[in-house]
Amino acid sequence: MTQQSVAALEEWSGREELAEAMIPLIGRLYRNNNVVSSIYGRKLINQSAINILKAHRVVRRIEGAELSIERTMPMLQAIDALNVGAMSVDLGRLAKKFADSGESDLTAFLTAEIGDKVGKAGATDAEPTDVVLYGFGRIGRLLARILIERGGYGLRLRAIVVRKGSDDDIVKRASLLRRDSVHGPFDGSITVDEENNTILANGTLIQVIYSNDPSTVDYTAFGINNAIVVDNTGRWRDEAGLSQHLAAKGVARVLLTAPGKGNLKNIVHGINHGDITAEDKIVTAASCTTNAITPVLKALNDRYGVVHGHVETVHSFTNDQNLIDNFHKGERRGRSAALNMVITETGAAKAVAKALPELEGKLTGNAIRVPTPDVSMAILNLNLENATDKDELNNYLRDASLGAELHKQIDYIDSPEVVSSDFVGSRRAGIVDGLATIVTGKNAVVYVWYDNEFGYSCQVVRVIETMAGTNPLAVPAMGIPAEAASV
Repeated sequence: MTQQSVAALEEWSGREELAEAMIPLIGRLYRNNNVVSSIYGRKLINQSAINILKAHRVVRRIEGAELSIERTMPMLQAIDALNVGAMSVDLGRLAKKFADSGESDLTAFLTAEIGDKVGKAGATDAEPTDVVLYGFGRIGRLLARILIERGGYGLRLRAIVVRKGSDDDIVKRASLLRRDSVHGPFDGSITVDEENNTILANGTLIQVIYSNDPSTVDYTAFGINNAIVVDNTGRWRDEAGLSQHLAAKGVARVLLTAPGKGNLKNIVHGINHGDITAEDKIVTAASCTTNAITPVLKALNDRYGVVHGHVETVHSFTNDQNLIDNFHKGERRGRSAALNMVITETGAAKAVAKALPELEGKLTGNAIRVPTPDVSMAILNLNLENATDKDELNNYLRDASLGAELHKQIDYIDSPEVVSSDFVGSRRAGIVDGLATIVTGKNAVVYVWYDNEFGYSCQVVRVIETMAGTNPLAVPAMGIPAEAASV
C-alpha cells in the first residue's frame, strides 16, 4: 500500500472509532434523558457507526464542507454532563451556531442554548398521551414503527383496532409489522401473545382489539384513558362518522389520516398546526400530496407570490386500485395498477387552500398513478407575481429546507443521479429536486419528490404531538432567517 492509502485508511479508522464511541452516548442520552440527537434532521438514534459518519458527510451539501465528528463528539459529552431534560438537539445546526458565535466556552454556550432544561434529567413536562391506531394498513403500520421508535416519550402507543380476518389474525398482523416489502424489516424484536391478544415490540406493549363498531370499544378496560384515536381506515371522513370514536370509553380526541369533509380542520404540520385548539375533538392530517406540496407552495408564495398554477401528481399505485383489470366504482381505477399509468382525480390542489387560504381558487390539479409501490412526485407549474431565475429560486428553497420554519417539511437535493427509490424512508413531507427546476421570468416549474407513505406518516405523528402538547424543546431554536423574514 502507498503512504497515501495507508494514511486514508488510518484517518477513516480514527473517525469510525469516534463514531463507535458516540453510539452508547447517543443511546444513554435518549434512554435516560429523552434527548433525540440528529444532524440537520437526520436522526442518530439506533444508527450504526457508518450511518453516523454518513450523517456528518451530508453536511457538505449544506455548509460546503463535511461536518467533523471531532466537533460533534465534545458537544454530546458536554450535553451529557449538563444532565439535561427532554429535548431534540440538532448537532449540525448547533455546531454551526457555536462556530458562528465566536465563543470559546462550549459549556457556557450550551447552557445558554438549553436554558431551563439544564439539570432536569428525569423530569417530565406532562404524562405521555395514549395513542390508539384504528386500522392497521400501510399508514397504520408505519405510524406504529415511528411511535415504537420513540420509546413512549410524549406519545405512547397502547392499542390497535382491527376487524378480525382469521383465527391467526394477530400473528399475521405482527408479521406485517415485522416485514415490509417497501420499507424493509422492523428494526428490533417483536413477540406475540395470542392468549392476551398483545404484541410486544421493542418494549412497547400493544393491545390488539377486534371490533367492527368504533363506538362500542371500551378502551378503559385495557387501562387506556384520554386517548387520541388515529383513524387510518378512511371509512369515515366527516364529523358525524368520526364522532363514533368519541362515544367509546377512554377516547378524548380523533385524528383522521385522510382529507376531511365539511368543516373539519385539515392540518398540514408546519403550515397551520397552530390552528389546533383544545376544543378541537376531531381534526384531519389531510393527504400525502397536500402535505408534500403545501410547504413548498407557502415558501414560494411568501417570496414570489403565486398568481395561479397547476399541480400534476405522478403517484405510486395504492391498495385502492386493482392488481389486474376488474370492476371498480372509480373511473379508470379498475384497470391494472401494475401494468398501466392511470389518470385519476386528486383533490390535493384544492385542499391546499384549507391549510393555506391565500391560495384559494389559484390551483388546479390532476394525478397519474404509476406502477411503483411508493414515492411519488408533484410537478408544480406556477405563474408568479415576481420574476426570478432558477438559481435564485433554488437557493431560496434550499435555505428554506435548512434553517427556516419549514425545515421539517421541506428537503432539497441537486444530485443528477437520484430516482424515486432513493427517497424511500424520507422523513420530510417533500423533497425539491433542484436540478429539475425550470424558471422563465414569472413562470416556474418545481419538482417535488415525496415518500407518500413514510414521509406522510412523519407528518401525522407531528400533528399527534401537537394535539397532545408533547413537542419537545428544539435546540438550537429554529427561527426564520432574516432574509426570509424580510420578504
